[in-house]
Amino acid sequence: MTFGSQGNGTEEQGLSGVPEESVGILLQRGGEELRLRKVRDRATIRLKVVDGDFPAEIPFLSYKSIPQTELIEIKVGAENLETAIAIARRLDSVAFASHVYRMVKNPGTFVYLTDEITLQFTADLDPDERDALLEPFALQRLRPITGIDNAFIYQLTPQSRENPLKIANRLAGTLNILTAEANIIIRQEALYRPKDELYNQQWYLHHNGGRQLAPASHIDAEKAWDITRGVRSVVVAVADDAIDLNHPDFQGEGKIVAPKDFKGEDFLPLPEYPQESHGTACAGVAVAEETGTGVVGVAPGCALMPLRTSGFLDDRSIEALFEWAANKGASVISCSWGAASLNFPLSLRQRAAINRAATKGRDGKGCVVVFAAGNANRPVNGTIYERKWQRNILKGPTKWLSGFAAHPDAIAVSACTSLNQKSAYSNWGKQISVSAPSNNAPPGMWFQETGFVHTAPPISGSLPGLGIFTADRLGRLGYAPGNFTRDFGGTSSACPVVAGVAALVLSVNPDLTAQEVKQILQKSTDKIVDRNLDPQLGMQMGTYDQNGHSQWFGYGKVNAFKAVGLAQKQQQTSQKVSKYIEKSNERSVAIPDNDSRGAISRIEVRESGILKDIQVMVSLEHDFLGDLEVYLKTPTNRTILLQGRTLGARTQVQMTYTPATAPILKQILNLSARGTWTLWAVDRAVSDTGKIQRWALRLGV
Repeated sequence: MTFGSQGNGTEEQGLSGVPEESVGILLQRGGEELRLRKVRDRATIRLKVVDGDFPAEIPFLSYKSIPQTELIEIKVGAENLETAIAIARRLDSVAFASHVYRMVKNPGTFVYLTDEITLQFTADLDPDERDALLEPFALQRLRPITGIDNAFIYQLTPQSRENPLKIANRLAGTLNILTAEANIIIRQEALYRPKDELYNQQWYLHHNGGRQLAPASHIDAEKAWDITRGVRSVVVAVADDAIDLNHPDFQGEGKIVAPKDFKGEDFLPLPEYPQESHGTACAGVAVAEETGTGVVGVAPGCALMPLRTSGFLDDRSIEALFEWAANKGASVISCSWGAASLNFPLSLRQRAAINRAATKGRDGKGCVVVFAAGNANRPVNGTIYERKWQRNILKGPTKWLSGFAAHPDAIAVSACTSLNQKSAYSNWGKQISVSAPSNNAPPGMWFQETGFVHTAPPISGSLPGLGIFTADRLGRLGYAPGNFTRDFGGTSSACPVVAGVAALVLSVNPDLTAQEVKQILQKSTDKIVDRNLDPQLGMQMGTYDQNGHSQWFGYGKVNAFKAVGLAQKQQQTSQKVSKYIEKSNERSVAIPDNDSRGAISRIEVRESGILKDIQVMVSLEHDFLGDLEVYLKTPTNRTILLQGRTLGARTQVQMTYTPATAPILKQILNLSARGTWTLWAVDRAVSDTGKIQRWALRLGV
């Protein structure tokens, strides 16, 4: 496949707002433009014949395959880079050739291009117009993206005259194109496991005090276990580097469900390399079986779906991972990983894959998706003025974004210590849902070229707190000799704690939706408070705002007993639902400033049935959400206040209102579901404006 540096016939169309000098160095992703620069000594090719001979005509110093990608990375002398790529593009044996890139302000992480582009069109563009718009780029349509209207995956052809980065940029600003993204491949972060120093050592489950143990710094698991220890029908998928299925704590009838190795492309996700101990430890925290010896997981009676990830975060890998988990019956998906990148917005395909799992899995109730917030002591989404990094690899205002943890359908988990304080490494921000116990240690992050580095400035002084005792890879190849480790930690261990609590919740009430589980976890937390200054950045965010949210702890530290009790109570008050009717309105509506007429958005329900359950999902954007009141009007003209003026200075919110979280909705149960439902948002103060982004109904009849 040949890609020339000029796209004859494309530039003159003026398709994009991207300046010509930038079309080859901007990555469109998640609504952002990320600036790239070429790596001067590397390129990639994909052969037409998989495992074919490497072309001898290409000058190289070395080459290696990039697993699971069909790409070969070539290292060349900087003076030979353009020559090597030009030769590769002329060869009949080469299907694809590209530069390798780095993200600007991102040390040591390579970005590899594929030959795929994601495009989403406006609804009013018919297929013929769409084909005419794309004709100059010679793209071949592969398939639509499930769950996203008017969105498709395209592949470059031998007639495509430019690389996918340039084509995406030329299309990004085009009328009738909402999204244009080149699919990239980036390394999954080999998550840092901060170090610190059998059941009675698992303080995070339950303890009665002791050295470095604050009162109630555990999750109250023992009282939760009096209600349930988990059931086999609830399956926790642990997606990680590998899991030692031979460990005694993963034995038991029905314990292992639908294992998959996405790296080895088989069904045995076992460790192969010395560094692959992370997944075993995470699985032990979540679901280690109660055997009378060893350790016990938060939800020991639940099943385990062990998934060995590919190690890369391209669109196809994420789609395959979440589709497998959802299709094979996962109830909870635990993900103690992120991208080896400072600023990683999710692509449209990745956002859609997680959304499908979180809304369509479990027969439409949704898989509970849990992500670790990260261990760099940085915002999940925000900007930090960086200083004092080794070799100045970062300096000045730097954007940080953990796209997976920030996904609105995910439960983002931060870490707290055995002293009920923030773990020094834990990422933080408005996106944090809950916190869970872990260890304490200096913050750091892994990059592809540098390996693990501590974030800056350095922390002086001690960081008290106990480590997490859990299962380890058998023998001497794990974190410690033997079958267990006492110093696991990071948000890596906090994440499966929350996944285990979610599994206990579903064990007592399997009818809950994923959003209801998230709300139960947030509503049943312990409001731990840390008034200390952060030892690295000097900030203090360990208290709670008027909405009960802390940037360090989310809505608080998870409490298994309270969560299970709340789920049990909700089950007792719910009515039996025979089916759910799902409708949405995706059209954005502006909310007029200080106008009692407000903004109106309607959903028409044509199906009949008596309302037994209702869920109202609302997404709002406003300069000051505390100005808003949000109402639901029923087909019988009954008006329900869903949200008073209590959202404060927040600017974006995605809320799901149910009879459990908004008891006023119980007043409209047993009415007819058929008719026009109306969402009414009213701005009650001057100067700030916003909009209803979208809203949806899930009506149980």
